[in-house]
Amino acid sequence: MEYRKFLPQDAEIVVPAPRHKPSISVVGLGYVGAVSTACLASLGHRVIGVDLSETKVKMIGRGESPIHEDQLSETLKQGVDDGLISTSDDLSQAVIDTDVTFVSVGTPTAADGGCDYTFIKLASDAMARGLRDKDGFHVFAMRCSIPPGTTMKVMAPILEAISGKVVGRDFGICFNPEFLREGVAIDDFHNPPKTVIGTTDFATAEIMRRIYASVDDNPILTTIEVAETIKYVDNVWHATKVCFANEVGRLCKPLGVDSHAVMDIFTQDQKLNLSSYYLKPGFAYGGSCLPKEVRAVQHIAEEMGVSLPLIGNLDNSNKEQIRQATEMLRGTGARRVGVFGIAFKPGTDDLRESPILEVMAALHAEGIELLVHDEAVSADTPVSDLLPYVTHGSKGLSQLAGALKDMLRDTVEDVTSNVDAVIVCHSNDTYRAAVSANPDLPVIDVVRLFASSPKRGNLQGIGW
Repeated sequence: MEYRKFLPQDAEIVVPAPRHKPSISVVGLGYVGAVSTACLASLGHRVIGVDLSETKVKMIGRGESPIHEDQLSETLKQGVDDGLISTSDDLSQAVIDTDVTFVSVGTPTAADGGCDYTFIKLASDAMARGLRDKDGFHVFAMRCSIPPGTTMKVMAPILEAISGKVVGRDFGICFNPEFLREGVAIDDFHNPPKTVIGTTDFATAEIMRRIYASVDDNPILTTIEVAETIKYVDNVWHATKVCFANEVGRLCKPLGVDSHAVMDIFTQDQKLNLSSYYLKPGFAYGGSCLPKEVRAVQHIAEEMGVSLPLIGNLDNSNKEQIRQATEMLRGTGARRVGVFGIAFKPGTDDLRESPILEVMAALHAEGIELLVHDEAVSADTPVSDLLPYVTHGSKGLSQLAGALKDMLRDTVEDVTSNVDAVIVCHSNDTYRAAVSANPDLPVIDVVRLFASSPKRGNLQGIGW
């Protein structure tokens, strides 16, 4: 595994010797904390469960579950019987007595709709006092659902200020999100869909990797902020899926269609419907199918008086992506703009409802000169044949039909040498090479040409 990416080039790497299984304190014995306590003990770790609730402390100390969860009582009892689980209300002492602290305190919604950090701050204060009074490298693993940046901006400063120690040198911090489903949490712990460890130092990454080695020998290592974000994104995606399926049900019922039969077939498609293909931030959707069928479904629903707020707002969200691209190009101040890729996707010359045409039409109306290159579109492409299909759809193609032929260029060099800025809508080696060869040219990249985030200040995308 490549840990060096987490560190400055001159950082010293210190890896603790694998002398024993790390002892672990778990602060917060609610749902996640109770399950973590039981399962970590089942892996052979000595675990101290910590909570302010006397009831939870006593119950788990006796090997009893404070919540209803399959196999949890048995797993806790086994841990207590084996002498691996103990409990306490003294968090500072628990930090002193262990190697790693899992933070699973509550993060309720604040009055303004954001995250309430009260319990994180209280726990951080107590943990810092324990850290101050102990020797050795200690790891704090944040497990709560929190806004990106919270671990390093809320917890880390408290730990450093009170302990007098430095994160990354004297102690480690990571964000280690849990992906436990209520009802099958024990099984999910031992058979995780993924194990994510976000950290800033090699030692912490290695300690956490060893803890999970028996249940996942290939953890995903990333930055703390990415790990924090993925927890939110996962849950919003699950919520989106629930709402989407429910809207399908509301659409199907008045049509007399079996919604479960529809979704059973839908979920069998592992190539597109349940894949990463459409789940990458980029540009708006377009083409001959998606725009018109989203409109069609919404129209059917409206005729039946069925409310589909998620599906009904897909077009609004898509238009916002187009608006963002247009504003970013305007922001360059360019009066001559190059466009790489105008078909709705690479490998076709289909221009029907291609979203870049909406951007181009808006700029063209403002007097901005447009120079275009597309590997599949030429002056011979029968644009007029496509116009009947977009009469009541997006207007970009209709508005540009007469001028598009004169905008096309045969080579990318014809474009880059005569424009002030470029927008890239297709990902291929030709366009990657052109962008790399012109480092001073402002580029709006809506397809993420390069795997890593761009280092050029004049190269940016809508979502990066």
